[in-house]
Amino acid sequence: MFTTPLVRALRRTYPDARIAYLVESDAAPIVERNPHLDEVIIAPRTRGARRIADDLRLARRLRRERFDLVLDLHGGPRSAWLTWASGATERIGYDIQGRAWMYTRVVSRPRELRARHSVQNQWDLLEAIPGWSGGPADETRDRIEMALDAAADARMGSRLAAAGVTAEDELIVMHVSAGNPFRRWPEPFFAETAAALAAGHSRRRLAFSSGPSDREAASRIAADARARLGAAAGRIIDLGEFDLQELRALIGRSRLFVGGDTGPLHIAASTVTPVVGIYGPTLAARSAPWRPASVPTLSIETPVADLPCRPCDQRACVHEDFRCLTQLLPGKVIAAAERALNS
Repeated sequence: MFTTPLVRALRRTYPDARIAYLVESDAAPIVERNPHLDEVIIAPRTRGARRIADDLRLARRLRRERFDLVLDLHGGPRSAWLTWASGATERIGYDIQGRAWMYTRVVSRPRELRARHSVQNQWDLLEAIPGWSGGPADETRDRIEMALDAAADARMGSRLAAAGVTAEDELIVMHVSAGNPFRRWPEPFFAETAAALAAGHSRRRLAFSSGPSDREAASRIAADARARLGAAAGRIIDLGEFDLQELRALIGRSRLFVGGDTGPLHIAASTVTPVVGIYGPTLAARSAPWRPASVPTLSIETPVADLPCRPCDQRACVHEDFRCLTQLLPGKVIAAAERALNS
């Protein structure tokens, strides 16, 4: 998601260029309908000997394309090697030990976790393009994008209708999981927040989303919220599982999105739906939704002055209690959500 502003800026600056985007299959739905791209190239996500064969085949294809410029927005070993193997005249990437030699132009990337947005960090690669004239990063001019899939939107509309949700209802989406345990707000906090928001108005409906590994967590949170609501338990709805395009459609139809610093938070940033983000070990200054200031976006986090261990590398909690998350009590999130809903 954080690369899509760069795609827009490239198209704006080089309107006649042919722009291709190389991506692994899991993330392909984010860019496959991007209006500024001419082509999306899928990198198979395989392992072992199969990975080697697939990458060699992909490298030959990239070399045949005869690209003039390749930007390595990822910086990992695989993306660096494919950048080098493309044979492009200009290959721009970060100054990472053991990989910098694969690029023709190297951009400094400090190792410390700075309070500088990830989009701005990636913009440094654009500014390394010879003769770059696209200007600085601007969240209004070059915002995050994920094109709406009309078929996915229609499917989501049917699911909402089947769940009894109408246009008059105030739909709230809560993403209750994260691929990293360091970013998971406690389940009881989510349940308390959901119940409080649902109880706030008879027309409110709460839907939960989660990653594939956290379906059971979402079910537990939904059950807890329903128990807290009692007779109003029907305000918590179950839409089943959905893919990234359907999630984008659901958020676009919603009045509010609440979630931690995960991919769905940034999918939400591609819509005009108000967002409440919950930040534990990460900094909102680094990974808040990249969107115009006119769109309501509230970030809940413990000030670094009160918790100097923030941000951290998310490998081990020095306190062993994830206090950057457990100290963010539901009341703070509930109050922020109500402000966003009333904005």
